[in-house]
Amino acid sequence: MKQLSDLIEFEAFDNLELMARQIVEGFLLGLHRSPYHGFSVEFAEHRQYNKGESTKHVDWKLYARSDKLFVKQFEEETNLRAHLVIDTSSSMLFPYQDKKVSKMAFSVLCSAALIHLLRNQRDAVGLATFSDEIELLTPAKLSVAHAQRLYAELLKIYNKEEIGLNRNTKFSENIHHLAEAIHKRSLIVIFSDLMGDDSPQEILEALQHLRYNKHEVVLFAVTDHDLENDFKYANRPSRFIDMETGESLKLNPSEVRDAFIQKQAAFYDEMKLLCSQFAIDFVEADIHKPFKDVLQAYLIKRKRMG
Repeated sequence: MKQLSDLIEFEAFDNLELMARQIVEGFLLGLHRSPYHGFSVEFAEHRQYNKGESTKHVDWKLYARSDKLFVKQFEEETNLRAHLVIDTSSSMLFPYQDKKVSKMAFSVLCSAALIHLLRNQRDAVGLATFSDEIELLTPAKLSVAHAQRLYAELLKIYNKEEIGLNRNTKFSENIHHLAEAIHKRSLIVIFSDLMGDDSPQEILEALQHLRYNKHEVVLFAVTDHDLENDFKYANRPSRFIDMETGESLKLNPSEVRDAFIQKQAAFYDEMKLLCSQFAIDFVEADIHKPFKDVLQAYLIKRKRMG
């Protein structure tokens, strides 16, 4: 499974762990012999097993072939703490007609894949969700039981009936709360469409709070690029409804398209500029593009962290 549209023919969305594994394994195949080789998801060589040491990294497949015990020796053993943060406000359900292809579904699947990838690297991972308040905040752990809980929580988020309409976004306020609540230095990965009332400067101040507390930050600005950035709607009078407030407006898209595109581009350009000044990774994440774009952005950030 390479991108969100592949879900249309995938019957087992309820098994998030399986889907996460498929996404990550397909991604890693593409990384073989790439510049990203060296993360602990890849091992450099085998060495002979020493009697008395842990059997955790014994290569049992090689043992079955050779009848000898060898240990996978990883190039880079790391112990990172990561917190995945998902905006669960109603605008993330867009486009609303098909819950399998929405900003929420994309964020859930990317987060599930990152959990799988982080655990492969023996890194602890936690999950936080917010709309107008913090709804979930787990500690960062590595255990199997904890991972199962995270997948279960993600499945609840995916189920739009659990979320519903008219849930507002308070991005900056909640990121400030998270900055105070997460005490140990971590990598904070945020998925949000940034559809609230906050200005770029207010968003930056909240992200700066994370940076001030020594966290590394990646912000994925999740969007349906064709509809939300390029405003590709049919040129006929249409009613547009705000999914967070219920307010509606009737207009012909052709009359506002150019102004809308210009305003969206200015917002993204300002966000990119402000984030770059404080070593915050701002990444546009189009829900119709492959998942690898998100996973690769994570690996680039991970590699920079050393």
